[in-house]
Amino acid sequence: MVSLDKINSLSELKQNFGSKLPNHVGLILDGNRRWIKKKGLINTLKGHEEGYKTLRKILFPFFEAGIKYLSLYALSSENILKRSEKELQYLFNLLLKGVKDVLDEPLIHEKKVHVKVIGRIEELPQNIQIAIKEVNCATEQYHGSFINICINYDGQLEIIDAVKKIIDSKISSDLISKKVLKSNLYTKDFPEADYIIRTGMEDGLRISGFLLWDASYSEFRFRSELWPDYNQQMLLDDLKEFIIRKRRKGK
Repeated sequence: MVSLDKINSLSELKQNFGSKLPNHVGLILDGNRRWIKKKGLINTLKGHEEGYKTLRKILFPFFEAGIKYLSLYALSSENILKRSEKELQYLFNLLLKGVKDVLDEPLIHEKKVHVKVIGRIEELPQNIQIAIKEVNCATEQYHGSFINICINYDGQLEIIDAVKKIIDSKISSDLISKKVLKSNLYTKDFPEADYIIRTGMEDGLRISGFLLWDASYSEFRFRSELWPDYNQQMLLDDLKEFIIRKRRKGK
């Protein structure tokens, strides 16, 4: 087997270390506004557009590396509460563009990528809800790879909503288990997260409520680089880092 430090591409990594790669990766896309400010531009909204461009470029390299499940923390519930109306409208328009791009992307259909938007979708503007329903339906028959895009998402609210569903289902308390709770989460169709990568961490180490239930035994990778600067070399380095971790998972 080739030594890990001799691997220079994602395809080589998959070929030589495929069995040691994470099955489910979570990505916290942080730093768009700070990135544009560092460029000296006043309109910080453009940072979100740059972040979107980075996301489009990096998605398929993940699958090239053999990652089966990918969860993206795109817009938190807290973001929606704290952002201005102007910024939110810009973000929603960018989301609509993203939905259209997903549906028009030949590789999505060629690679049979199942794309799903999760979160408190019912709280979003009606046109956004319609667009999200469209993308969720468009790829629901695909089972090649899987992407969860977390919009108006909060890990604590996800657990609260799961508990509400369990109560509404009138499940007896003695039948409630980890499996039952998991089956009522937004992420019910995804396995636990093996690896969570966060960019833009210049002042600490946090996951900000991302995949709280599914991250119980996740490995974490925090980068100071801002999301628009993330690239394939960083991804390669991050996956190499995961491979050398010693995952005991409570043992």
